[in-house]
Amino acid sequence: MPYRAPISDYEFLFRHAVNFDKIAATEKFSEASDDVVSAILTEAGKLCEEVMAPLQRPGDLEPARLENGVLRTSTGYAGGWKAIAEGGWVGMSGDPDYGGMGLPMTLTTAVNEMMSAACLSLQLAPLMTQGQIEALEHHASDELKALYLPKMMAGEWSGTMNLTEPQAGSDVGALTSKAEANGDGTFSVTGQKIFISWGDNDFAENVCHLVLARLPDGVPGTKGISLFLVPKLLPDENGNPGVANDLKVVSVEHKMGLHGSPTCVMQFDGAKGWLVGKEHGGMAAMFTMMNNARLGVGGQGVGAAEGAYQHALAYALERKQGKTPSGTIIDHADVRRMLMSMRADTFAARAIMLANAAAIDMANATGDVDWMSRAALLTPIGKVFGTETGMRVSETGVQVHGGMGFIEESGAAQYYRDVRVTAIYEGTNGIQAMDLVARKMMDGGEAASRLLDEIEDHAEQARATMPELAGPVWEATESLRETTEWMVAQSDLNNRFAGALPYLHAFARVLGAHYHLQSALAEPGGPRFKLARYYINALLPEYAGLLVQAQNGSDDVFGLSAEEFVS
Repeated sequence: MPYRAPISDYEFLFRHAVNFDKIAATEKFSEASDDVVSAILTEAGKLCEEVMAPLQRPGDLEPARLENGVLRTSTGYAGGWKAIAEGGWVGMSGDPDYGGMGLPMTLTTAVNEMMSAACLSLQLAPLMTQGQIEALEHHASDELKALYLPKMMAGEWSGTMNLTEPQAGSDVGALTSKAEANGDGTFSVTGQKIFISWGDNDFAENVCHLVLARLPDGVPGTKGISLFLVPKLLPDENGNPGVANDLKVVSVEHKMGLHGSPTCVMQFDGAKGWLVGKEHGGMAAMFTMMNNARLGVGGQGVGAAEGAYQHALAYALERKQGKTPSGTIIDHADVRRMLMSMRADTFAARAIMLANAAAIDMANATGDVDWMSRAALLTPIGKVFGTETGMRVSETGVQVHGGMGFIEESGAAQYYRDVRVTAIYEGTNGIQAMDLVARKMMDGGEAASRLLDEIEDHAEQARATMPELAGPVWEATESLRETTEWMVAQSDLNNRFAGALPYLHAFARVLGAHYHLQSALAEPGGPRFKLARYYINALLPEYAGLLVQAQNGSDDVFGLSAEEFVS
């Protein structure tokens, strides 16, 4: 069964879970009517089904490669990028003054997720460019915006982010790349960066790198880092790609998955760049791009889950084994359990991602501090739960295939290999969980408390019609509230960090139950009601054990000394 874009799920969630009508009611997004949204989802679905999905397997079998210093992308990717660019999908949420559509991030998130399900390796290219667009919109000079943004939104030029160095991974402040002023408003950037997704390609006219480096007077650590825009080809006086800059791709990594996406080692040797934002303010500017990317990476996980689920479902409907009513394995109870879990978790993760994007849209449209706090709170939850759902669902997809899942020709394993890195890049999931219980709780847990209030109020109202589903949701939310209060009360951050990931998972489980309950109320007795009943009865109860882990403190985690680990 070829990939089918789940447009009805997006439209359903827009109406019944994330209140898209509130977004469309704002002046900023007033043009995002139901008709416009439906038309965009439909056209994006066609692109994913007809153009991108056929590139999924070829990109895995024919990886990007470096030939005599020239980056060669997988067969068909150039045509895929052209279709994405000509459709305007790169600049969906970009500023209309620079050629963007100005559409809500909620809609862009849905489209990006569809692209991820169709071909994750190729989707990473427009995602990186979208992140750079947002960073430039917020922090670049008017001159840089006027030159770069229209070309990037049109897909003529692509973008990357260059943070990581061999000795500086999650500890970005340990970087050694340097920048020196040239005296003419430009800077010479020198250093090596690793793990650069889509560090080069053979289909965009130019590749624009955002590079973190330290000026001579930059203090040690993250506070002394600046951000620079360093193009592969220096624009001439007419703004067209001119002579080559002093940078190159040193090598392309041989990876577990995402073979179609070139992950490059980049070398900058006095390359000419332009400052983005303030001197020594690079981390603030880069975080604009990274937060965009974290939302997008969570969506990549959901997209991979959707693709893996559809792949497994098709196999289960066709594979004949045993004596069942249909003669196929879909009538085996354990296969049904796996498929129900895959679909229920994918729906929950998708709802959380869209709710995160909706909060970003409402914050941008209204400037309301509560919406900003909601968006910040949901970002680590959405990133972690989205990516881990992608891993869990794609791994289960291999199991549904049985022995054939272990055979590469079935295509089942690719989803797992491709999605595995999403739990690592753009901030590892462990770091995201630490961020949730530390920085996101600096308000004393008020943003979390407001969200839990909403969930409890909704569950209380639902008791009148669906007490068997509403009751467990209310109880789980109250238990989560108690653990949240415990987290806030911990002055020793290690006590928070030791249980951060279980706490985040419990939060996601409750959020997922909340959105499933909303869907059940909107479709009583229907397929979504049945899916919600499965999630609340079978998957939500995991929260109890997770909250026990969350409050266990750090003593047991640090119980063994470093020497005892190897004894």
